[in-house]
Amino acid sequence: MPQPLIFRMIDKAVYDYNMIEKNDRILVGASGGKDSTALIEYFANRAKRPDCDFEFKALHISTEITKPLDSELERLFASWGVKPEEKYVDVLGRIKEGHKMNCWWCSTQRRTELLNYAIENGFNKIALGHHLDDILETLLMNAVEHGNLATMPPRLKYKKFPVSIIRPLCYVPVARIKEHAENSGYASVTCTCTYQANSGRKDARKKLDVLT
Repeated sequence: MPQPLIFRMIDKAVYDYNMIEKNDRILVGASGGKDSTALIEYFANRAKRPDCDFEFKALHISTEITKPLDSELERLFASWGVKPEEKYVDVLGRIKEGHKMNCWWCSTQRRTELLNYAIENGFNKIALGHHLDDILETLLMNAVEHGNLATMPPRLKYKKFPVSIIRPLCYVPVARIKEHAENSGYASVTCTCTYQANSGRKDARKKLDVLT
């Protein structure tokens, strides 16, 4: 049976950037959204291949904003042979005086917890669900707001920590992920954060739509 198109696109990114190597221990960020859910489905599928020589674990960081994983989503993960671990973080409580909540702060706190967990538990890579649109939006935001050409690389090795960040969805447009989630029957159980309304990323998304 042929692999879904989205898996073949991820396979190409994994090959091009050497994202999965022998004896890797990969921590996958499980946000509860369609992007990370598709990524976890890919890893669960790839782990069943005869040449599988890595291991992975899904970790969900819950906060006052991002709730625990939906029970239906947990059942879906279980059907893939995945049992995600959950960790709670007080993101709002960490906001410094005089500052407001925003997407950057929340994502930074959750990524810090993923990094700490990876280091403490011997994982050498962290897989995040950033897709092609995320990468292009970040490029546009940095160009317009900061005057520099920079974005999220598909693979990034931390200089101070024994961990690398990988983004296997880097070739996959968000439209493809939505289509796959709908065809696979889990689009309705994934969710997004309500704080996204105050993010500059939505403005960048509108600009990107106009440009393309």
